Amino acid sequence: MEGQGISGSGRPGTQAGLGPLPMPHGISQTGAPSKMDSRFQLSAKENAAPVRSEPRITVVTWNVGTAMPPDDVTSLLHLGSSDDSDRADMIAIGLQEVNSMINKRLKDALFTDQWSELFMDALGPFNFVLVSTVRMQGVILLLFAKYYHLPFLRDVQTDCTRTGLGGYWGNKGGVSVRLAAFGHMLCFLNCHLPAHMDKAEQRKDNFQTILSLQQFQGPGARGILDHDLVFWFGDLNFRIESYDLHFVKFAIDSEQLHQLWEKDQLNMAKNTWPILRGFQEGPLNFAPTFKFDVGTNKYDTSAKKRKPAWTDRILWKVKAPGGGPSPSGRESHRLQVTQHSYHSHMEYTVSDHKPVAAQFVLHFAFRDEVPLVRLDVADEWVRPEQAVVRYRIETVFARSSWDWIGLYRVGFRHCKDYVAYVWAKHEDVDGNIYQVTFSEESLPKGHGDFILGYYSHTHSILIGVTEPFQISLPTSELASSSTDSSVASSEDEDDSTLELLASKSRSPSPGKSKRHRSRSPGLARFPGLALQPSSCERRGTSRSPSPQSRRLPRVASNGDSDGGSRGNSEEGPPGLPGSWAFPPPVPQSLGLLPALRLETVDPGGGSSWGPDREAPAPDSLSPSPQGQQGLEEGGLGP
Repeated sequence: MEGQGISGSGRPGTQAGLGPLPMPHGISQTGAPSKMDSRFQLSAKENAAPVRSEPRITVVTWNVGTAMPPDDVTSLLHLGSSDDSDRADMIAIGLQEVNSMINKRLKDALFTDQWSELFMDALGPFNFVLVSTVRMQGVILLLFAKYYHLPFLRDVQTDCTRTGLGGYWGNKGGVSVRLAAFGHMLCFLNCHLPAHMDKAEQRKDNFQTILSLQQFQGPGARGILDHDLVFWFGDLNFRIESYDLHFVKFAIDSEQLHQLWEKDQLNMAKNTWPILRGFQEGPLNFAPTFKFDVGTNKYDTSAKKRKPAWTDRILWKVKAPGGGPSPSGRESHRLQVTQHSYHSHMEYTVSDHKPVAAQFVLHFAFRDEVPLVRLDVADEWVRPEQAVVRYRIETVFARSSWDWIGLYRVGFRHCKDYVAYVWAKHEDVDGNIYQVTFSEESLPKGHGDFILGYYSHTHSILIGVTEPFQISLPTSELASSSTDSSVASSEDEDDSTLELLASKSRSPSPGKSKRHRSRSPGLARFPGLALQPSSCERRGTSRSPSPQSRRLPRVASNGDSDGGSRGNSEEGPPGLPGSWAFPPPVPQSLGLLPALRLETVDPGGGSSWGPDREAPAPDSLSPSPQGQQGLEEGGLGP
């Protein structure tokens, strides 16, 4: 997976040696320092982001039947393949029927669910980072991208629509993630539609409901079908009509699948349902994926003897030239999609469904490849004073006082998987060049490869990243003992103060744990945390066709806002209290499965801080209009 990437100016900024050099300027359009500026010294990187002009996307759908995750999903995700054509730049994974019993949902709310952990663990070593996720009961959608593509992904939003029990229950429905990739609007829609042979019309109605209710904010692509490209996948539950069980099995055993295609309900619906106009699907050259005896590759042998069917499908739709202006505003430059492969994976037997994967190649007529933030860092940090980061921001970038720069190990899994962070201060160093420094206490000791990323609170994503660089800091016991003695020498300080000032409390980083997990803190460690049910099961908007949902007014909260992944903040004060801003709220969990919301309980009415969290320094936030706006928007720290 290391061999693919983006072309030309799509590469992340190259690092330059900082040392005693004068303050740099003249950063090129690619995000790397300009070769024409003698004050920058470029360094060749063996592991630089590879170059490829046509991004590849892998889409996976799997009804997991409430099963526990398997030990390995390497073959499903085409990881480690020697074939370059199988290597993806983005991966979308849609799951259905994830275990949603009440005890399981409570555990998933406090930690990360096992399926999401499985895919993050599998994809992290291949440079994939979780971009966004959304869950509605047992329906989950995960979107990953190579870390060096993150600066060119914008406006990430999510939505979900319940259609079970007339819109009151989320066992059926659809969840979606939309985003702009290299200037093109993409939408991924994972659906679980009603089952059984006679429910074809109900499946159509559910799909129409999902398309009509899911809406996004922004000037372009408000509805799902407004996007330049839509991927529609999931357990769509369409069946094979007319033929009996024996004929269907005979056609499968004799590899005469084409005889079953014409009686597939979805294939027939493409010719009669206007709502499916423009949707494309590759040939079904694999056996029906439902229903199997769990643990085997044998079709249903139970008393019900369900007839095999292609219930698990992946389709796509490119916005037609005559379908209105492109969300990107460039009507004459339409993207094209080529399906590279489409097949099931019979080797997975934990469910009565087989997972299905498809690989696509996207042909862009144009690409927006100018990062909003360009970072510059030395090739190696061997002394704490070298932990200096310089960055330049584009004039069109809307900064926030809650932006921060994270230090990540190579192979990090998501944007909160940092080892250390610093607030992105807004002191102007040289023109529009800014500089921050990591404290010695926050730096990892020993030797390793790391990446720096600029996290935008407004965009909810890393919008600037560096190439990998090395950190080699001493780990001698002498250094540790001297640090301990210096802390212990302050005899007049209270023990609780010492605990707060200890190096381990400087960052709420999940990187401090052994496996760099994204788990939320346990309740025993935070007795001041109260669990409150969220009004929605994810960051974003949940819409359902139920009458009650249309009557009740919407109330924004941490887990429920009209802005999808934008609405994950709490209400802040109207202005800056005194000379510096008060600390940001206690950070939420990763947000993978926010069925519950963690809030601080402070009987005294004051601020409540966990033991792994410290207030930002007085100068960490600028009393600028941007800083005040960040507070008014209820910005979150890392």
